[in-house]
Amino acid sequence: MLSIDLLDETATLSDSDLQFVEKVLKHAAEAEEIGTAEVSVTFVTNDIIQDINKEYRGKNEPTDVISFAMEELGEGELEIVGLMAPRTLGDIIISLDRTKEQAADYGHSFERELGFLAVHGFLHLLGYDHMTKEDEKKMFSRQEEILSSLGITRNQNERE
Repeated sequence: MLSIDLLDETATLSDSDLQFVEKVLKHAAEAEEIGTAEVSVTFVTNDIIQDINKEYRGKNEPTDVISFAMEELGEGELEIVGLMAPRTLGDIIISLDRTKEQAADYGHSFERELGFLAVHGFLHLLGYDHMTKEDEKKMFSRQEEILSSLGITRNQNERE
């Protein structure tokens, strides 16, 4: 069972938006066969995510989603073994400004883009990446499988 801590720092999401993200992430966790685990999702503005992107990735521009995986070991870190606590997968940070912009750019709903970004960030926490064409194909294919299984699909008029 996935435990999700949702924090809307913009105070603009509705309860149904938050419930939607929770539903999508729980479904993704089930699809990926994640047992008991925890994840946090924070919704921010472009200004906030730009600051985070600059500090942690050296890119002084807003982005749509950033994930901080807790199970990735940094240089010199040792794995903690033997704790009987739930897995802490990490943190997902989503820019709601970018979510709205990209939904308009791609010609689909805000909800579809929000679901896409939540699953995208979640898969990053599980080790998926898109640094190579092969990895990108694997990750984006998995995202679409998860979203499609919930009935969240691309419109035929959308750009790829």
